[in-house]
Amino acid sequence: MIIINILYVGIDDTDSPDGMCTTFLASEIISKLKDNGIELIDLPRLIRLNPFARHKTRGNGAVSFKIPLDEKTDLAKKIILDEVERLAMFDCDNTNPGVIFYDGEITHEMVDYSFRAIYSFITIDEAESFAESIGAEVHKFKKGRGIIGSLAAIALPLEDFTYELLAYRMAENYGTPRNIDYDSVYEMDKETFPDTFENIDYNEGYIAIEPKTPCPVLYGIRSNSLDSLKRAKEMVKVLEPMHSYCIYKTNQHTDMHIQKTESIASMKQYGCYEVVGTVKNTPKIIDGGHMFFYVYDESGEIECGAYEPTKNFRKTVSNLRPGDVLKLYGGIGEQNTFNIEKFQVLDLNNIKYENPICECGKRMTSAGKNKGFKCKKCGRKIKSSEKVPVEIPRALEVNKFYETPVSARRHLAKPLCRMDF
Repeated sequence: MIIINILYVGIDDTDSPDGMCTTFLASEIISKLKDNGIELIDLPRLIRLNPFARHKTRGNGAVSFKIPLDEKTDLAKKIILDEVERLAMFDCDNTNPGVIFYDGEITHEMVDYSFRAIYSFITIDEAESFAESIGAEVHKFKKGRGIIGSLAAIALPLEDFTYELLAYRMAENYGTPRNIDYDSVYEMDKETFPDTFENIDYNEGYIAIEPKTPCPVLYGIRSNSLDSLKRAKEMVKVLEPMHSYCIYKTNQHTDMHIQKTESIASMKQYGCYEVVGTVKNTPKIIDGGHMFFYVYDESGEIECGAYEPTKNFRKTVSNLRPGDVLKLYGGIGEQNTFNIEKFQVLDLNNIKYENPICECGKRMTSAGKNKGFKCKKCGRKIKSSEKVPVEIPRALEVNKFYETPVSARRHLAKPLCRMDF
């Protein structure tokens, strides 16, 4: 299935909220390998794992790459482990790096493990036991939680994939405002979209290629094609020196985390799903700006949330009415609420029932339980107690998709611009 003379390398859990980035650490390793005459086979890979995993890193992304298995293999392993020791954020309690070396065939069991890392969560002990069972070489730093993602990043197949170009800063600039020419980003987006995407949130005036954390990344551009990615890089102007850049092949924006499910009752906490449900109640907003409503099917019901960071998406959600039928995409978080990433309207309840209108033009009122209606203006009465259906205009459209804004979108969520890709 796979050429055997290859060393697969997986690295994860080296960063912290205060800095570092596993992609930058991998980029530094790749540079040092190249300096020693060790070239990568294919592009390095950035693999995003379950966005609801309980001990996830900031972006829950692991990195993997392939190099030749030859007389320089021992040197390569030393370079890799030394760079992890040098750059990983060991001072952070929640940073627990892991490195995996593997030189065998990618088996179906390994592929299944990788999807488990995206669909659910795996313990350190489970990962270590599985790694040993396939003959992988395991290196744990501190608790070594990173071996979970490292192993998944090696084996995950990428039938649908995107590319991300990550440019890195000089170390002396870490933690300072990034100096990017925003006008050039708008021009780049205008010229390269939809081949590149997620560059700008126009409604919020949010430059999405620019991180908001003190990490080494200067900017990141995502694309469906390498040619468009390289063209975009030439268009973006920065007013500070760039340390380096690296292009990753990735499962970002593929909906790889989404599992199709037959019913609401079959969904599990921390999983991500595509599910069909009927709106039960009018969405309500609470203190803090979060919006909630319930959907149901024959098996049960679940609370759905559109959170404050989704901004105008909440206005779209507020247009839902009881009886609307939706196909929802998202995941179930800590509070067992379904976090919506996007939804498609399958059917709209565009009928409401009102009291009849009297011949005189006045809306009638109830004459009492099962006593029909009466008109306060002219006194006319009718025996029927049935309200009349009235068609109402709706702001939503049947079959149309609605998604969270770029500024609030998860790494794995497939944007609508890629839905037909």
